[in-house]
Amino acid sequence: MIATRREFMALAGAAALSRPLLAQTSEPLMRAIPSSGERLPAVGLGTASVFNAADAATKDKAAAVLHVLIEKGGRLIDTASTYGQAEVVLGDVVAAAGLRDKVFIATKCEAPDLAEFKRSLARLKTAQVDLMQLHNVSDPRQSLARFKEWKAQGLCRYIGITSTFHGDFDAVESVLRREKPDFVQIDYSLDNRLAERRILPLAAEVKAGVLTALPFGRARLFRAVRGKALPDWAHGFAGSWAQFFLKYLLSDPRVTALIPGTADAAHMADNLGAMRGALPDPEQRKQMVAFVEAL
Repeated sequence: MIATRREFMALAGAAALSRPLLAQTSEPLMRAIPSSGERLPAVGLGTASVFNAADAATKDKAAAVLHVLIEKGGRLIDTASTYGQAEVVLGDVVAAAGLRDKVFIATKCEAPDLAEFKRSLARLKTAQVDLMQLHNVSDPRQSLARFKEWKAQGLCRYIGITSTFHGDFDAVESVLRREKPDFVQIDYSLDNRLAERRILPLAAEVKAGVLTALPFGRARLFRAVRGKALPDWAHGFAGSWAQFFLKYLLSDPRVTALIPGTADAAHMADNLGAMRGALPDPEQRKQMVAFVEAL
């Protein structure tokens, strides 16, 4: 994905210089966490497959990405105990730069296992994470009792569940309806809109925040528009293809935050640009869907 996107940004550079930036001085878009009212910047950082190794080069990239994230108004970092060495990398970088109070750290456990949770806390070099999620929920009878205990004990401020497998959406709906976690994380992109029908309405009903993983559809969207110019009708709300794809999701107020993954500081800045300027209206959203479906 990174190589493909780098090509897009290089091709778009000259065109971008010829038109004004979209409301770059405006405040970044913030969304309230439904269970608390705490406001969270609407674009964050995903770390799956991007910080797998804890070597110096990876940590340098992570430090650059986090610097841009914070400088441009972001806070949310999403990781997991199973994302290679991502927790280690983030823990080292955040601690070395003294950034803990500037970031909202979300991580994931594969099971309600306190030992796994404590390992994550140690790797992240923090006594508390902001959000602990049960990863890849597949059992409709899954209890979140242990997660609620951890929240009561102050080990995390919020709890959530995740899935990027549509076959498990029945289980996600069941657990979401019964356990009412603070967050649900699902895959959602302009070419992958099942969550609009299955998850977003229920999340709004039970007052769960929604984090959207894979907002570029595992790079499918970038591949689909390869060699194509951003349509003229999109220039009023998007300055790049990345912002075009991200703003479709942000234009649904039920979405709390997006977590596109990247180890590239320039891509991080581009993603965060989606928090500024206009959002597509309902008619433009329909136009965006029709555009992508016709590719």
